[in-house]
Amino acid sequence: MIVLGVILLVIGLLAGISVLTTIGGILIVVGAILWILGATGRAVGGRKHYF
Repeated sequence: MIVLGVILLVIGLLAGISVLTTIGGILIVVGAILWILGATGRAVGGRKHYF
């Protein structure tokens, strides 16, 4: 999810499309939160690991 967010963020910045930049930023933040929760051992969505 983080990789997809970075890709969309870069495409949005290069193409000047603000919607892609916003979606990319949101995906990066959500992916980072899920990654941190999964790394601490907390179950995310009923799964022990998020990947």
